[in-house]
Amino acid sequence: MGLRSLYHDFLALLFPEDCRACAGELALGEEIICSHCRIKLPYTDFHLSPTANPLHEVFWGRVPLQLAVSFLKFQEKGRVQRLLHQLKYKGQEEVGVVLGRWFGAQLREQKAFQTVDVVVPVPLHPGKLKQRGYNQVEGFAQQLAEALDVPLARKALQKNRFSSTQTTKNRQARWEAMQQLYAIHLPEEIKGRHVLLVDDVITTGATLEACAQLLLRNGASAVSVASIAYTL
Repeated sequence: MGLRSLYHDFLALLFPEDCRACAGELALGEEIICSHCRIKLPYTDFHLSPTANPLHEVFWGRVPLQLAVSFLKFQEKGRVQRLLHQLKYKGQEEVGVVLGRWFGAQLREQKAFQTVDVVVPVPLHPGKLKQRGYNQVEGFAQQLAEALDVPLARKALQKNRFSSTQTTKNRQARWEAMQQLYAIHLPEEIKGRHVLLVDDVITTGATLEACAQLLLRNGASAVSVASIAYTL
């Protein structure tokens, strides 16, 4: 055992880390999420039927997606909500990395995802990015890209304006507002390619719908979507 490993184990004894999902103490060898929570997380298993699942159906008649998957089911006051809160608001970028590593291993085994050419994360507005210090989607998206052995085009899309609250708007108003928020920044990175568009949580699907339509209008040969969680 090397000195670095011994030092890490010594620090872990003095300052044990907590599971980001349940706040319980992590055992030696556990990373970010404890083994109990990993077993108990509400997985969707949408990757087993990426062209016919409740998430894919959300986009029927709205935008022609090739594949649609989400790793986890979002439940209020549950483990997934706590994980996303740690990821987005507590600086815990590692949450996205770990979840992306697990999900990427699943997608790599599915033949349908072998046609993906590039992974594109939904962008943050530059002001929000500066404020938060990172895009909470990127770590997750990076792991998917590595698992599928394709590039991550983190700058292919850009967000031009801050989003106002969408909760009081109907679906048509949300869609119209979303069309003005995003733009293609590097079209050469998506032209003629099957793009896997990645977000953190899918609720109405308005964000991904707007981004997917934009990618298709600017030359993407196909668009699929993936997210950390989906509100069923």
